[in-house]
Amino acid sequence: MRYNKNIHYRLLAVGMEDMMKGQPIKQGDKSAKQAGILTKKIYLYARLSQEDEQARDSNSIVNQRSILTKYAEENSLTPYEFVYDDGYSGTDWERPAFSQIIEDVEAWLVSTVVVKDLSRFGRGYLKVGFYSEILFPKHDVRLIAVHDNVDTDLGENDLAPMVNLFNEWYVKSTSRKVRAIIQAKGKSGERIAVVPKYGYRKIENDTGKIEIDEESAAVVRRIFNMYANGIGAKGIAMALTSEGIRNPTTYKSKSGILKKPRPTGTTTYWNASTVTGILDAQEYLGHTVNFKTYSKSYKDKKSRKNAPQNVMVFENTHPAIIDVLCC
Repeated sequence: MRYNKNIHYRLLAVGMEDMMKGQPIKQGDKSAKQAGILTKKIYLYARLSQEDEQARDSNSIVNQRSILTKYAEENSLTPYEFVYDDGYSGTDWERPAFSQIIEDVEAWLVSTVVVKDLSRFGRGYLKVGFYSEILFPKHDVRLIAVHDNVDTDLGENDLAPMVNLFNEWYVKSTSRKVRAIIQAKGKSGERIAVVPKYGYRKIENDTGKIEIDEESAAVVRRIFNMYANGIGAKGIAMALTSEGIRNPTTYKSKSGILKKPRPTGTTTYWNASTVTGILDAQEYLGHTVNFKTYSKSYKDKKSRKNAPQNVMVFENTHPAIIDVLCC
């Protein structure tokens, strides 16, 4: 059960109820921390991502849980709460379960966080250092990395910074190799976009190929026809919104096209830029368009528009939704 910030916490120390009567203790109240009277959480945290594919058996969520629960029970770290992020990179610091832990840490609700090793906590020298050496000590949180022999209750571990540096180097090295593979595939004409364009879906058991998704393709054809009849992008967006047609992000999330559904906000709101993006997309002619965007480094999560000379177009690679003559 989630703790609510407005909940008053029961005083656990004998005799403290009378002493503190009329002074309810709230989440995040430093007087609660100093009195040591909050029942704090012990988190066992696991993480697995595609970057761990080669060590999938040893790093599996099931295996991590087994290691963590065994350690917790043998070291009297109970009761505990096991949480995990499956399919999230160690450089992604907005992982759902991890974010929940940090939220509780900042609210003084956590006593201990246990991970299999520091790479499960995250991959990034500066970020891991911030959490383990600044945020956690500030909130009296103990961090244990079982296989790295890290326990902040036993003092500083001289090897921990080196482990974090190695974990970051591993991500950088892996990223370089992945980029090389993507470059090779993209230049050979393979589609490198992870999510197919609205109007298409991946062919089951052949993720490199796409096929027409008839329900959303009908909306795409309608957009092109409306534009050909003189209706602008803004007018098209207003019409689709007023009719309650799900926008592309919502449709992909609800139909299973996106493996990790995204928060969609207003599910039927269309804006002009979304419509313009559809009208400009060469993919609807049956072409594969690679390298439309790029990022500066493996730490950079922002996609930037690539220069036209760096974009590669391969014609007639999949079924077309519209014909150049239709509009």
